[in-house]
Amino acid sequence: MNYNYDIRQPKGCCEDRLLLDFSEMEIPDLAITWTDSNIWFGLAAFWLTPFTWNVVARLEYRTQFLSKLFGNPRLACTALALCIISATLYKSYRFKIAMDSQPRCILLHENWILWLGYVFIYLGVLLVVSSFLALGFFGTYLGDYFGILMDEKVTGFPFNLVSNPMYVGSTVNYLGMALIRASSAGLFLTAGVGLAYYVAISFEEPFTEEIYKNRKKQS
Repeated sequence: MNYNYDIRQPKGCCEDRLLLDFSEMEIPDLAITWTDSNIWFGLAAFWLTPFTWNVVARLEYRTQFLSKLFGNPRLACTALALCIISATLYKSYRFKIAMDSQPRCILLHENWILWLGYVFIYLGVLLVVSSFLALGFFGTYLGDYFGILMDEKVTGFPFNLVSNPMYVGSTVNYLGMALIRASSAGLFLTAGVGLAYYVAISFEEPFTEEIYKNRKKQS
C-alpha cells in the first residue's frame, strides 16, 4: 500500500526567515576579564570590610572589649573609626586597581555617560558629607555600639531623602567612577558594593533599633 504524503514547503518572500539563526546573533562585549584576580580581590574587600566592622561592633556592645582595652569608649570608637576609614581607602584602591587591569567597554564611550558619571560622583559626595555632618563623628562610626548614643533620631537632610545616605552615597560614588572610566568591570563591582551594603544595613538597622529600645527601658 502506497501512501502519498503532501509535504508542504513554506513559500513566499519569507520562506528562509521562519527559523531564527542564533549563529548570526551578536552578543555585546561586556569587556570583563573574569580570570583577572584583581576583580575578585576587589569584590572580596567590599564584602569583608562591612562584615568585619559589624562583627567587631556587636562584640563590643556585648562585651565592651575595645572599651576595656583602650580604657575609654570614645577612644575605642575612634580606633575602630580609623580602621573603617583605612578599610574604605583600601576598597577604593582595590576598585581602581580592578578597573585599571580591565579593558574599557566601547558601549560606555559616550559623552552623556561621562557627564552622568560626574553627576553621580557629585551626588554621592553630597550624600556622604551631609550624612557625616548630620550624624557627627561618633554617630557615623558606630558610636551607638560603644554606648555613645544620640539624643534623638536624625530626620533632616539627607535622611529625609534616603534612610542610609552614607551607604547610598558611597555606592553612587563607585557608580560614577565606573561610568567615567567606561568600565563594565567597575559596574560589576558597584553592584557587588550595593549588595554588600544592603546586607550590612539589614543587620545594622534592627540592631541599632534594639540599642535605643534598651536605653528607653533602662531610663
